[in-house]
Amino acid sequence: MDAYTRYGRALLRKAERVLRNRDDALDVVQSLFQDLYETKRDDVDLPYLYRAVTNRCLSLLRDERNRARLLAENDTSLVPQARGSVERIDDLDLLGKLVRALDDETSEILVLHYFDDLPQEEIASVVGLSRKTVGKRLETIRETVCSLQGAPS
Repeated sequence: MDAYTRYGRALLRKAERVLRNRDDALDVVQSLFQDLYETKRDDVDLPYLYRAVTNRCLSLLRDERNRARLLAENDTSLVPQARGSVERIDDLDLLGKLVRALDDETSEILVLHYFDDLPQEEIASVVGLSRKTVGKRLETIRETVCSLQGAPS
């Protein structure tokens, strides 16, 4: 698959930045390309692939957060095993709450800005919004984080 050769490494780096776990990142990228192969799609561009990887990473984080919550409800001794350390779960907890509180498009802006370090102009180009709208969405993200942490916005 030509897209894998061209974009595989970049997509893996992106997934690793979001998930902070190489094994999970490899699974996400492999799953994406497996789905593309099964649907016989080879006409995909990098923005599409970035969006697909971002969405899969966010879904994995949501699922992992729910799994950790269920484990905590059933057996608190298992919670640290969900991701390796209690501190990491706390980070995932906030990120999971944030992703659930935001719509998909704003969650994508969150990843592009805070994980990929893209400037607002590039984010606007990727998601198809104006730079001003991206700025407003980033403000919404900041307010949501403050709200979730109980701090004044």
